[in-house]
Amino acid sequence: MQDHATDIASRLVHHDYLPPAGFQAPQTAVYKASTVIFPNVAAMRSREWKDKSGYTYGLHGTPTTFILEERLCALEGGLQCLLVPSGLAAIANVALALLKPGDELLIPDNVYGPSKDLIHGELRRFGITHAVYDPLDPADLAARITPATRLVWLEAAGSVTMEFPDLCEQVRICRARGVTTALDNTWGAGLAFAPFDLLGDGSLGVDISAHALTKYPSGGGDVLMGSIVTRDEALHMQLKLTHMRLGLGVGGNDAEAVLRSLPSIGLRYRAHDEAARSLASWMQAQPAIAQVLHPALAGAPGHDHWKALCGAAYGGAGAAAGLFSVVIDARFGQDQVDAFCDGLRLFKLGYSWGGPMSLVVPYELARMRGRPTAHLKPGTLVRFSIGLEAVEDLRQDLQQSLQRAFAPA
Repeated sequence: MQDHATDIASRLVHHDYLPPAGFQAPQTAVYKASTVIFPNVAAMRSREWKDKSGYTYGLHGTPTTFILEERLCALEGGLQCLLVPSGLAAIANVALALLKPGDELLIPDNVYGPSKDLIHGELRRFGITHAVYDPLDPADLAARITPATRLVWLEAAGSVTMEFPDLCEQVRICRARGVTTALDNTWGAGLAFAPFDLLGDGSLGVDISAHALTKYPSGGGDVLMGSIVTRDEALHMQLKLTHMRLGLGVGGNDAEAVLRSLPSIGLRYRAHDEAARSLASWMQAQPAIAQVLHPALAGAPGHDHWKALCGAAYGGAGAAAGLFSVVIDARFGQDQVDAFCDGLRLFKLGYSWGGPMSLVVPYELARMRGRPTAHLKPGTLVRFSIGLEAVEDLRQDLQQSLQRAFAPA
């Protein structure tokens, strides 16, 4: 190279030193590229982008993203993985890959809110219809499957209201009717239960697991990323071709951030879980609280289904995400609920969850649910994401704000 370039700019761009091979360290190296260099034309023409046999272009993968994909497969029990820029991008990729005009999509009433926006926006304009089923009633799901139904979204637990469905029966119903199932597995994170092996004997599992890596896999509240994990090669390739045509990809530094956090996900998930259960149980005794929604608590909607699927984890203690919601008694107005949220000092107002900082969000449930919610008591719903702060500090924070906002005049 030095013989063919005399200008320093050219020499710096084309400097041919390569470090020796064999360097190993605990953390994965970060490879960032749009352009990938080929040694010759034959290699450029023969290299395949659809598998991990080589590299062709940054969107199709680097060593860093390939390693992350494989480790996520290990986490969730899958065989193939696609990385996308967010959890919502994973949901959109699945819908756009599998649905066409005239097809129908079924969603639970407690589905992740932006999924509904996608359905009412892009999917409706593309001629794709949808129906809403009761997540706590498998018979309702079965009754709503039609010859046009191509995809059923599942959530365990449900978004915001935390109902835990009979996931095994839902999958059985869909499998018997030949309908593809896609699970939003962000809550379970690959730890609370095995999405592709629900019974532990390999006989029953979902077809697709979509995961917002933004939450527990990242763990820092600073990465936007999602994944789509499968076990069927043909289904994976259908999703992958759409992934390619949409130009979806993730940055090397974001992939590194998730890789750095993955080894501690089990420790963090359990810490979030234990803290959330402790605080949720304490909240049950507070006078202003009409109902606590946490699937691991007896009496919560779907508790028995949670126990059947997740109860064996942690030596029988069961596993659950560090989330719970409360219904504040209907005798208190929205202004008082807002004052309670504003009065919290350690809990910060913010969306998302799974990071080190505890978060709180008030919700207007009437705008989120289209079906009757008889299992929910009247009142105003507030969701808590429990971080990694000391539990006693969080309890005292909740107590002082409850007293300020809801104490008798």
